[in-house]
Formats: sequence, C-alpha cells, structure tokens
Amino acid sequence: MDISDTQEPASIRRPGDHPSIPDEKCAVLIVNLGTPDEATPKAVRRYLREFLSDSRVVDFPRALWLPILYGVILNVRPGATARNYAKIWRDESNESPLRYYTRAQASALQDVFGDTVLVDWAMRYGNPSIKERMNALIEAGATRILILPLYPQYSATTTASVIDAVGAALGDMRWQPAIRTAPPFHDEPSYIAALAAIARQRIAGLGWTPERVLISFHGLPERYFLAGDPYHCHCAKTARLLRAEMGWADEFAPMTFQSIFGREKWLEPATENVLKSLAGDGVKRVAVITPGFVADCIETLEEIAIAGRETFLGAGGDAFDAIPCLNDSAEMTTVLETIVRREMAGWIAPSDNGRA
Repeated sequence: MDISDTQEPASIRRPGDHPSIPDEKCAVLIVNLGTPDEATPKAVRRYLREFLSDSRVVDFPRALWLPILYGVILNVRPGATARNYAKIWRDESNESPLRYYTRAQASALQDVFGDTVLVDWAMRYGNPSIKERMNALIEAGATRILILPLYPQYSATTTASVIDAVGAALGDMRWQPAIRTAPPFHDEPSYIAALAAIARQRIAGLGWTPERVLISFHGLPERYFLAGDPYHCHCAKTARLLRAEMGWADEFAPMTFQSIFGREKWLEPATENVLKSLAGDGVKRVAVITPGFVADCIETLEEIAIAGRETFLGAGGDAFDAIPCLNDSAEMTTVLETIVRREMAGWIAPSDNGRA
C-alpha cells in the first residue's frame, strides 16, 4: 500500500498542531559593517549616529562621548563624509559599493546551495538590519541559522558587535532559531589563496612592476590591543601568510594601518605616513592591498584608491594602484562556500560533486 493512503487529510489536525509552521530549513546570514542609504549629509548623519553610538566601536564613558558625538562630530563630519561617498557611489543602482558587493556575494552563495540552504545578507549598521533579515529568514522557515561576519580578522569593534546585535534580535523572539557563528577567517587557506589570486591578476595587468606592496588594514586604537583584542595578531598572520603565498619579503610588503582619526595612539605604522615616506625615499611605484575588507567600500575606494594615490603622487611617486578587494569574484564565492560547509557540518550533508 502506498504510504500516502494511510496519511490523514491535511484538513484534519490534532490538538497542538500549528497550521502555519513551515518546513524547517537551514540558513546563512552574511553580515558586513554598514553603509548610509544615500550619499547625503542627512543619510550619513543617521548612519554615523548608529555606528558611533555603539560602545563596542567607541568605548569611552557615555557621559564623555555622547556630548562630543552629538555636539561636534554629527554636526561636522556628515558633510565631508557624504562628499567622499559621492565620489564612489554606484549611480546605476543608487547604492554604495559595499551594499552592492555584499548583496552580490549573497546571491552567488545562494546559487551554490540552491534550495538546500537559505542565504541572506545584512548590515550591522544601517539597512538592511540584522534583526530584519533574521526575522525574514525565520518567516521563510529557517530554524537553524549560521551568522557569518564578513570580517576576516576578529575585533571586539566589529565581529563582537555583530554577535551583540544577533543576541539583541534573539531577545525579542519567543521561538528562537538555533544559532551558530562563524569564526574569523584570517588564516583560512582559501581566503589567502583568493587574496593572492586577485593580487596576481591585478599586478600582471598594470603594465608596471610595484617596488612595494603595502598590506593595509583598518586601524584600531592601540589600547584595544593592549586590553586583549586579537585584531593586530590576526592582521599580522594574514600579512605573513599572504607574503609567503606571493613570495614577498617583509620589506617589500610591509603591514600598515589606515582610517586613523582622533588624538589617541593607534596601531602603527600609518598607511598614509608610509606612502609619504616611501616616496620621499625615492620609491616610485607602489600598490596597496587591503585584506581586512572583503568588499570595496569607502575605506578602499576613496581613502586608498583616491586619497592614497594623491598622497603618494603628491610626495613624489610616479605610479600607484589599489588592488581590488575580493568583491563578487569566483574566489570570494569559494571562500564563503568553504566556510559555510565547514561551519554547517551536521546541519547540511555534503554530496559527491561538492555541492549540498
């Protein structure tokens, strides 16, 4: 007898049955830092208010910090930052490059897993929010969700803040999904291989040979490192592994730190200072790679590709290039797939052809 002959009609339900519970599914939520919705002072102010109000990002006492934030920074900084966003804004889709590439990364990962795993994306600050997309995944039937912060190197200012936001979203749920969080991937072999592949492709097409390649990471106040944040150590390991993969000497590819602001001491050396120093020492051709970012954004496209170029050429250099981030490359999809398959072990079953 066909098993379907013994099943009760769908209209007959026992006490406790819930007609709206969908089939259980596994999901991945990739999360990047965030972006304003528009390249306008108003949108940037709204974004900066959320970003700089996070005590993970700025850990000064609130009574000291908030008057500075609301009385000075949010009145001065949005205009200049909006102008910088306007330089790199993707007019065809009216969005920042970070939003564009994060969405593309999620789409490519969804293509890999098909119907087996739901894939979505969110921003820690701005839209779409972590809470919004977690709720959307749950409504789509996700009962197990892997959170994958798109920060290769762990820091309390980035990765931990994402997990804080996940926890806050869970706090409002009566029926919580099972949650896993992917660890940092600063030394993931596929990530190092992807960085090297993109660097080789880019350098081969330059038409000139760099005399130095700076490995530039986002900066961090030194006291965070002294308090136990592993970010500097993770950056150093990424730089070491990338040099080994590329056959670069330490002197040829120094590790530097960008995006430094304020008066306190930050991790050194500063990317801007090294660019000036190299040009002053007679180095004429420089490239910069930014392995702390998996998608091009204002820190790579404006701060390095535009302002960094101006700094180096203005100090006497002749040729400058910013090596693109992994973005929506096939190499980036491989990195994400590798991490997801490892971290979702036991939730999804591998197949012989390498696809779920």
